Amino acid sequence: MIRPCRPADLETVLDIWLEASSGAHDFVARSFWEARLDDMRNLYLPAAQTWVHERDGTVVGFVSLVDDILAAIFVAPTEQGCGIGSALLEHAKRQRERLSLTVYAANEASIAFYLRHGFQVAGEQLDDHTGHSELAMIWQPQAPVAGGAGSLSS
Repeated sequence: MIRPCRPADLETVLDIWLEASSGAHDFVARSFWEARLDDMRNLYLPAAQTWVHERDGTVVGFVSLVDDILAAIFVAPTEQGCGIGSALLEHAKRQRERLSLTVYAANEASIAFYLRHGFQVAGEQLDDHTGHSELAMIWQPQAPVAGGAGSLSS
């Protein structure tokens, strides 16, 4: 079940973020992520709209949007590969007409995930915080093609 994040979910969301970030970004020291926990708690999450994926009363993933930016999507490492990330991403798509994000270029699994879900690479840049290359990606629904399949016009 996907629902809005509640204040009582905060510590679980932070734990998921730290563990998933550390695992997905093994090219960045864990201490980097640990040093950003307070910013996540006090700056980033309060500025975002966040939804959690709850299963059997336990939060197992979350997605955060800031305007049209997919600011965060993380699934507990023990729950990855079960469709939770896909469900959260589809939920985010229903909230916005367009989404953009950045992802580390070295995070091949996440890039493949976003490409499978219709995102396209829009550019590349360096992350100011880590110095690692990251890709800018965008998603927007395809407009129907006039006169396409199923059209009654000849």
